[in-house]
Amino acid sequence: MNKIIKYVFYDIIRNKIVLAYTLFLLLLSIGLFNLGGSPDKGILSLLNLVLLTVPLISIVFATTHFYNSYEFMELLVAQPINRTKIFMSEYLGVACSLSGAFILGVGLPVLLFGAGLTGFFLLLTGVFITFIFVALAFLASVITRDKAKGIGIALLLWFYFALIYDGIVLFILYTFSDYPLENATLALTAFNPVDLGRIIVLLNLDVSALMGYTGALYKSILGSVWGIGLAFGLLLLWIIVPVLSSRRIFSRRDL
Repeated sequence: MNKIIKYVFYDIIRNKIVLAYTLFLLLLSIGLFNLGGSPDKGILSLLNLVLLTVPLISIVFATTHFYNSYEFMELLVAQPINRTKIFMSEYLGVACSLSGAFILGVGLPVLLFGAGLTGFFLLLTGVFITFIFVALAFLASVITRDKAKGIGIALLLWFYFALIYDGIVLFILYTFSDYPLENATLALTAFNPVDLGRIIVLLNLDVSALMGYTGALYKSILGSVWGIGLAFGLLLLWIIVPVLSSRRIFSRRDL
């Protein structure tokens, strides 16, 4: 399993797309920190772009890689190697390489400009988001053998979590505005890893006061050490469920 992970990892980090992704994040981070004037402003500007680009690149690249590696996986399946080990090696190789690119592209400017604990939470959130959307990409890939359909499903998942979900939540809040929805809003946040990651970083920027009573509720529940642990626990659950589901399908299907 370690040999397969290393092979996938080294194969991906030599990919020009991953190198361009790293360079893009590096230049973007340095530019925003320079324009922001302070580390907190730089983090706030970087957060919104990271939560759009990282899920998109992760899910599209991982889906494309899965289909391009189909012949390689068929070769491995023909060997006396457990399918679960093959699948997990592919997943960890892709997720770790993309996470490494993210840490290199964003982590260096964070260290350089001294973003501190908030920068650390941004990096940790970005790594979790990468693992989540690679897991969703693999789930979309094992559902269908058609590459076009798989990429289409992956893009729909990104579009849903990045844009559509927020619209649905706003519609619910507007429709039932006469009712107390603070607790419901908190529960709805758990169903979107992108929003959950955004709130984790925003609460560490002390801008929850700008979010009204709901922001105060987020601060009271997720602002403590236990709350941060709960939030990252939910993000971990977002990794585990798609990975186990896709691994189960991959282990049972005909290649």
